[in-house]
Amino acid sequence: MRLLSAWENIISTQAIIENLKAKIRQCDVCSKAASPIPVTPNPILQGNHLSKIRIIGQAPGTLAHASGRPFTDPSGARLRDWLGVTETEFYNEDLFAVTPMGFCFPGQDDKGGDLPPRKECAPLWQASLNKAFTEVELTLLVGMYAVKEYLGDRAQKNLTETVRHWRDYGPDLMPMPHPSWRNNGWIKRHGWFAEELTELKSRVRSIIDA
Repeated sequence: MRLLSAWENIISTQAIIENLKAKIRQCDVCSKAASPIPVTPNPILQGNHLSKIRIIGQAPGTLAHASGRPFTDPSGARLRDWLGVTETEFYNEDLFAVTPMGFCFPGQDDKGGDLPPRKECAPLWQASLNKAFTEVELTLLVGMYAVKEYLGDRAQKNLTETVRHWRDYGPDLMPMPHPSWRNNGWIKRHGWFAEELTELKSRVRSIIDA
């Protein structure tokens, strides 16, 4: 009976996540807002009931919007380098879930930078995703939008100090800067972050190789 119950729980979790993914991929709430999204909605995410590491970033960029896969751009290459994983490992849903604050590419500002994640998105989906991904051992908060959402008053005075004190948030949660080219200056100015990546890579490897 215990084995049957465990199997039923797995099936139930799998069904919940797949149902959530289907609903998210059909969502077009932002296109009906007072200030609608300037592109056709194309919600992008990955993950399944076995996912061990969850990445909560900002929102897809132009290349991800075109490909339909998260982080298919230089930011993704840098993130995979930070984590010490291959492209094949990164896109293995048994290992990684990617559930950004905004699931659609939000468009660009006048300077060619991506706009912030749509405000409609996170309140609709993040709480349900938090409950659904029961096997996640490590959640990476990538960028200030995810940090503000998930750490709130627990965050330091700015993103730099929050990342610097990442150990304060426990072994299952880690705030990180966004790997965007727009943060090249930040990365150069804060050489200590590269040293912290050794520990992150070790943690990631221990999880995915278990």
